[in-house]
Amino acid sequence: MATSTSNNPVHGKPFIVASEVMRKFMGMAERVARHVGTVLIVGETGTGKELIAHAIHEQSLRCEQPFVEINCAALPENLVESELFGYEKGAFSGADTGKPGLFELAHLGTIFLDEIGELDLKVQVKLLRILDRAPYYRLGGHRKITSDVRVVAATNRNLKEEVSAGRFRKDLYHRLSQFELSVPPLRERPQDIVALAEHFMAQESSALRFSPDALRMLESYSWPGNVRELQNVVNKVMVSAQGPEIGLSEVRLQLTPSDESAGAPAEGTESTTDLDSLEAQAIQKALQSTGGHRGRAAEQLGISRRTLSRKLKEFGFASARRVAAVAMGSLSCEQQNDFRADVKLPISLRTPEGQEVACIATNLSLGGMGLEGLTAALNYNSVLTVHLLLPGSEAPVDVLARVAWGGAQGRAGVTFTDVSSAARKELKRWLCQKMVEEGWTVEPEEPDAVEG
Repeated sequence: MATSTSNNPVHGKPFIVASEVMRKFMGMAERVARHVGTVLIVGETGTGKELIAHAIHEQSLRCEQPFVEINCAALPENLVESELFGYEKGAFSGADTGKPGLFELAHLGTIFLDEIGELDLKVQVKLLRILDRAPYYRLGGHRKITSDVRVVAATNRNLKEEVSAGRFRKDLYHRLSQFELSVPPLRERPQDIVALAEHFMAQESSALRFSPDALRMLESYSWPGNVRELQNVVNKVMVSAQGPEIGLSEVRLQLTPSDESAGAPAEGTESTTDLDSLEAQAIQKALQSTGGHRGRAAEQLGISRRTLSRKLKEFGFASARRVAAVAMGSLSCEQQNDFRADVKLPISLRTPEGQEVACIATNLSLGGMGLEGLTAALNYNSVLTVHLLLPGSEAPVDVLARVAWGGAQGRAGVTFTDVSSAARKELKRWLCQKMVEEGWTVEPEEPDAVEG
């Protein structure tokens, strides 16, 4: 089956995406880019966290403003504070002139804090103050500075474990992770392995190509160094190539020696020669690479859809979607409440005068929605009764809403003003389902956060 590959440029470089799981992830990143909250990108070394940070900035409303990046792990401990916050002339020995900090330089734009888990606890306190929009001083300064920046941070550490160990502030972690994106490792998206390998080769040479066996070996390798390691391997096999086609032996020679077998199962899977287990692993990998789509997974495996369904039952997989589920992001409680689902949902409105108006609901959230296709103008601030049936629901939802804005071409926006507990519960359930479908992990509400 031919694989559809997109290579939209990010930061002037092609961003190669061929797998369903990565397409879904980039859709989540695009949604995050449209918001203003902080973003924490987590993932293994070499997965492209920096490029994803650039993508978020370039698709945001701040795209015309500065993008300033700093590698927290590469800064000497005694320079972190002066680099982030700046210093005045004479603040310390050698400070012959004043220097603005990176937060000042990123004013109105985005600051990218790579390897955020390496920051000293003392600096974490000051960073938290800036994220709370509190004015700060340059080192040795007496003038307060306020910077309006969006913070995107990245780390290959598990910050929840760092918080538990007392190495990272819990309040800073929650402040940084209003949106948390988890980049899938390369071993979980084999379609991208082939697309990337062929892309790296095409960048350097149009004469060389991989043999089918060589590509299968690349797909089966676990890639602990992810995309960065793959690019290094491709560069090495191109240098040592003896002919136009790169074969199995040439690829095997360049793979990391510490992995005894390039075909070893990826991390987290059982090493076994049992055929049933290997078949189950192949099915799981195919479903993950196609986002749980049974038809495409069956085609990729070379079996019928009926056979795939039988195998799912045989191996005890509850559903294709559950097998394919890869946690790629989480939302803070605040962002869950602000989540807007892209819908085109027929609804009916009743005006205070009793007039029934049919239209289409868009951008549905717990707090309101957009309207389009209105056949009658709505008065600003007027109260409407909204009647809608959510897809997959049996009972309709009725709420009161106030007109927040009205535009041309039959468009308007409304804010919900009176929602019964039953209606809110149904809206919340449906929106949580949409979040999960997009790839977000939805944490249950705290008991004191649930409205009565």
